[in-house]
Amino acid sequence: MSGKREQILIIEPPMELSFKGPFTQPVTSSMKLKNPSDKSVCFKIKTTAPRRYCVKPNSGVIEPQGEMAVAVSLQPFDYDPMDKNKHKFMVQSMFAPDGEYNQDQLWKEADSNDLMDSKLRCVFVLPAGTEQSNGPEVKVEPSAPEAKLEAKSESIRSGDGDQMGAAVQEIKKLNENLSQLRQENLLLKEETMRLKRIAAASEKPDSSSYSSTTITSVGPGEGLSTLYIYAALAIMIIGIIFGKFFL
Repeated sequence: MSGKREQILIIEPPMELSFKGPFTQPVTSSMKLKNPSDKSVCFKIKTTAPRRYCVKPNSGVIEPQGEMAVAVSLQPFDYDPMDKNKHKFMVQSMFAPDGEYNQDQLWKEADSNDLMDSKLRCVFVLPAGTEQSNGPEVKVEPSAPEAKLEAKSESIRSGDGDQMGAAVQEIKKLNENLSQLRQENLLLKEETMRLKRIAAASEKPDSSSYSSTTITSVGPGEGLSTLYIYAALAIMIIGIIFGKFFL
C-alpha cells in the first residue's frame, strides 16, 4: 500500500490563517496557492466551520507554474474567549487529467491515493487588553503605544487613590477640630451663665422690693448666717442692759 502523496501546491501562509478583531464585521485573510509543476492542478478548500467563513474561490484549477489568490472571510460573530472550538482549513489538490472533465464529478470519483492535502489552523488576533483563551488558536496582538497608555492610566489612577486617601484624612481632622470647637463653645456658654448668676447674686439691693427669684437665689446657708448675727447682736444688747442694772 503506497503512502499518502505530498502536497504539490505551495501554500502561503503555510501553517495558519490570521484574523484580526474586533469581529463585529467581516474580517478577511488572504491565501496564495502556487503550482510549481508542469501539470495543471485541481484544488478544493474545506473548513471545519463552513457557516463561519466565506471562501472565494473555494475550488478551481491552477495552470502549470501558475498561482491563485484566495480570500477567506470570517463572518461577524460574538467572540467568546472561553470558546475552545478550533477552526481549521484543509487545502486538497490533485493533478488534473488530460482532456475535458467535470470538476464536481472529478472530485466525487477521485481516488484517495491521488489526493494531496494540507491543513491550516485559524488564529484570532485580538486587540490589546482582551483576555486570551486557553486554546492555542487565539493570540493577543502586542501594542507598545497602548501598553504605555495603559501603564500611564494605571499610574494616574494610583495617584488619584493617594490623593483621595489624603483628602479623607484631612476631612477627618477637620471634623475632629470642629467637634472640639463645639465642645469648647458649650463650656464657654456654661461658664458665662455661671458668672452671670454669681454676679447677680452678689449685687446689693437698691430697694426693699426683691422678686421671688432674687430671694430664692440666696442659699439657705446665707439666710441662717444672717439670723445668727441678729441673734448675737440681740444677746449682746440684752447683756449690756442687764449689766448696767446690776452694776
